[in-house]
Amino acid sequence: MSLVTVLELTPLISAVLLYAIPKGNTKLIKQAAIALSVVALGISGLIAYRFDTNATGMQFVESHNWISNFGIKYAVGIDGLALVLILLTTILTPIVLLAGWNEAEGGRWSVRTFYVLMLILESSMIAVFAATDVFLFYVIFEAMLIPVYLLIGGYGRGERAAAAMKFLLYSLLGGLLMLAAVIGIYIISTNQIGGTFETAKLATLHIDSLTENCLFLGFFIAFAIKAPLWPFHTWLPGAAKSATPATSVLLLGVLDKVGTYGMIRFCITLFPHATKTFTPLIIVLSIISILYGAFLAIGQRDINGLIAFTSISHFGFIVLGIFSMTSQGLSGATLYMVNHGFSTAALFLVAGWMVARRNSSQIEDFGGLQRITPVMAWSFFIAGMSALALPGISSFVSEFLVLVGTFTRYPVAAIFGTTGIVLAALYVLITVQRSLHGPAAPGNEGISDLNLREKIAIAPVIALLVIMGFFPKPVLDWINPSSTATMQAAGYSDPLPKAGK
Repeated sequence: MSLVTVLELTPLISAVLLYAIPKGNTKLIKQAAIALSVVALGISGLIAYRFDTNATGMQFVESHNWISNFGIKYAVGIDGLALVLILLTTILTPIVLLAGWNEAEGGRWSVRTFYVLMLILESSMIAVFAATDVFLFYVIFEAMLIPVYLLIGGYGRGERAAAAMKFLLYSLLGGLLMLAAVIGIYIISTNQIGGTFETAKLATLHIDSLTENCLFLGFFIAFAIKAPLWPFHTWLPGAAKSATPATSVLLLGVLDKVGTYGMIRFCITLFPHATKTFTPLIIVLSIISILYGAFLAIGQRDINGLIAFTSISHFGFIVLGIFSMTSQGLSGATLYMVNHGFSTAALFLVAGWMVARRNSSQIEDFGGLQRITPVMAWSFFIAGMSALALPGISSFVSEFLVLVGTFTRYPVAAIFGTTGIVLAALYVLITVQRSLHGPAAPGNEGISDLNLREKIAIAPVIALLVIMGFFPKPVLDWINPSSTATMQAAGYSDPLPKAGK
């Protein structure tokens, strides 16, 4: 059994162990869930320590027959792209469990059920990043919907039932399209190599242009819904406003990265010719996402809605980097996934504490918090600067790589993408001014600052935002070889610099 399988099983076993604790002992349940999630973090750290940064192929590989008649296997393995997203998952899970200490109170089900669902979600996210069998990936891709649906519908606020249902319906639609494409590529593999779902073998198939385009769209639309990319994004604002902060962090910070990861792992790898065909259209959709998300974020009065629309803009940058078809762009997009995860975590967690204290999510109701709650205000400010991609904060490096990689092949798209940075300055600085500065809004006088538990929860996120802003090399050392190998396998090479006149 490989370490990756052990890591996948650890949160599942942890979820089962929680049932050994009496349902009414909520404090012990919370403590046990956090402690067990730290165990998973330790295992992922061991994997990262043993990972060979000089290798470009899959590591920690394990494969067993699952449904032999159809060539379906339990096949897992990780490269640098999967590793950083698994680390993102295992780092954020204990943080959100600690930060959301009181979020399950008053939910439709028990506190124990909340933590069980969170651990199951962690396990499924690890497994989906590690899957190298397309059918296994699809099964986990769909299974992830269940805990998210229950977390939003059972523990959310406001119109949680409608938000959970909309998320489920959109995701199921995308899943059906992907299922049709999975069946189609299996039939082709049956005719050519005897029937398989292994990604490495499927990449060797010879597919006619029309069929490849259709299969590509089946995968891409499913991933664009999950990402979410304009115009498949409309489920996100409602889910972000209705979900608890902890659920929102895992949803936007990690789960949505399955969409962009899938574009790299399956769309580009399995359908390189269709990728070339649809890249101009996808570049346009990415630019629209960047600008659309930014413009709507500027006009938001609800703080959770603001974070949701900024994420739509940021996912536009990620997709732009992926389909720039350069190693710099792909490395930047992957690093952006990690940085966006931490940035979104900081924003949602601090915003959640602000909303809980003020009993309002309206931005104008938080005026003057810098004088009343300085630690909370500064935490929100640093998180906002990360969303702004301020130099010295982690998002700057990834955004710079995306734009440089895009400019070498699509300079006009890079120029349009750069305007998103200007708009980001507007929606971040306007929000900071309204919520942190100026006179204290009526009702804010008695708001308390972050307590010790909340400081412990937010401190590592803020630290990572700053450290990765100044020293991203260790993460890029994991990412770069896999990015280069992915581009080369798809038949792309970085454009050569133009000679000066």
